[in-house]
Amino acid sequence: MNKIRFTLAGIAAAMLISPAMADERLEEVIADPDRPADQAERDEFRNPYETLTFFGIEPDMTVVELSPGGGWYTEILAPYLKDEGKLVAAHWNVDGDVPDFYIRIRGEYEERIADTDRFGEIELISFDPPAMSELGEPGSADMVLTFRNVHSWKRAGTFRDVAQAAHDVLKPGGVFGVVSHRLPEDHDQDPEARSGYVKQSWVVGILESEGFRLAEASEINANPADTADHPNGVWNLPPSLRVEDGDDEDHYRAIGESDRFTLKFVKR
Repeated sequence: MNKIRFTLAGIAAAMLISPAMADERLEEVIADPDRPADQAERDEFRNPYETLTFFGIEPDMTVVELSPGGGWYTEILAPYLKDEGKLVAAHWNVDGDVPDFYIRIRGEYEERIADTDRFGEIELISFDPPAMSELGEPGSADMVLTFRNVHSWKRAGTFRDVAQAAHDVLKPGGVFGVVSHRLPEDHDQDPEARSGYVKQSWVVGILESEGFRLAEASEINANPADTADHPNGVWNLPPSLRVEDGDDEDHYRAIGESDRFTLKFVKR
């Protein structure tokens, strides 16, 4: 009886790690030589395969990416979804009085995704909560994702609006995946998050109060070497490396990118 039990357990374990269960399409997109080399270099810190499979992405999903910035994750999401799924890019609103940086980055993003052979037809919308917070038809998305943006919404006082917008667009049981720079729980939180770091507990509290359930937290993007107390915040670290004159750039380069929490929420 024990031999049979052990055999069954071995079969189950083999099924869990079978290569057939890997997302080969996602692996191909990440390994695609058409990805900019400077972006692929960040994979060791951003772990795109592990992160996206943790969130449960599938190629036939409708996925909303919030504030994609320069498009680091769009370079992976769009080719992955283009044949069977759909990507909605909820980018910065650049109408009105906005920093030149926003205008430049969004312009470069639009120019890049014009390559429809590679990216397919991305639906590009402006997202500026609370004034512009509609992400699509209610209940139309399988997944909403955001990467390294929470500090900006904390500073603007709009993170609760973001949570409501994500909740509205998701189907029941849909996933809100959040990756952001982690402030240790024993540190004082700057209300404006000017360092770029926010407490994981604060994010969980807001989202659970807005109709989400924390399904799982992962240390995929953790970096124990990051002390989260740098003079220029997360921007001291790669890839920004905003180092003051006389400071040691190699020190920050050796730390690597910031310590990040990776949280999977489900719409209740």
